[in-house]
Amino acid sequence: MELQQMRYVVAVAETSNFTRAAERCHVVQSALSHQIKRLEHELGAALFARTSRQVRLTAAGEAFLPAARQALEAAERAAADAAATVGEVRGRLGVGVIPTVAAVDVPAALRDLRRRHPQVRVSLRTGPSELLTTDVAAGRLDVAFLGLPSSARPSGVHRHELARDRLVAVLAADHPLAGAEGLALADLAAEPFVDFPYGSAGRAQTDQAFARAGLGRDVAFEVTDAPLMAQIIRHGLAIGFLPSTYLRRAPELGGLATATVTDAPSRIEYVVWGKPGPTPATRAFLTAIGLPATAGPHSAP
Repeated sequence: MELQQMRYVVAVAETSNFTRAAERCHVVQSALSHQIKRLEHELGAALFARTSRQVRLTAAGEAFLPAARQALEAAERAAADAAATVGEVRGRLGVGVIPTVAAVDVPAALRDLRRRHPQVRVSLRTGPSELLTTDVAAGRLDVAFLGLPSSARPSGVHRHELARDRLVAVLAADHPLAGAEGLALADLAAEPFVDFPYGSAGRAQTDQAFARAGLGRDVAFEVTDAPLMAQIIRHGLAIGFLPSTYLRRAPELGGLATATVTDAPSRIEYVVWGKPGPTPATRAFLTAIGLPATAGPHSAP
């Protein structure tokens, strides 16, 4: 069994098409099909059910795929580690980012990484902190940027604290409380709110603040990203809370008003990476965001 054969199987499984898989692997379709048939003969089982319209994994293919992916990842890691010994950083880098990341300019860090190590291939994914943490712990991502309530810590991963921030109330420009200072959560409790989905780390920051104040609130709208939250607020449908640093760095949120709240929610931004340790590409990226070389796996700024 050859790594190239496993690479072909993974490509067909991910594209559900032999032609597109061959294009991805930069080979002619006949060569890819021949290698997969050869592997199926060696295994004594068909990996794909083929029809004129559809290609799908068989039960044997479903069982084969996870181990094939692990073998390919291990081979890529081995090659990257070997290249790193002579100063060459390459390989794949999976980066997860929360929608409201503010402590790091991620595109600027990727620009620096690209200039120094052009052979690194990067995939970016946005999502909630809890899902990104799970993906890093499981090896589906190499590094992720999180925003958590001050009472929470990432688990199952190495972490480095990047920044702490307080949230500010965000309102429509013509809201009666626009621009107010020194409000309390009690002054806002009767308002309809827009927030992130229940159970997410972004939502927990505000839920916990209201719980500590002994207050309830009406979350009339749930959204998955800050620009959509801004649109709900801009139309006067609700108010919300967003990190102050993020608001200063997000021009798409212009035209909104803010109000400071004395007992406002707070959050901590982290960068996390997997165990047992980072790949050469991950180490290069952590350097690009200014992580100290001496920082430990649970370090603070």
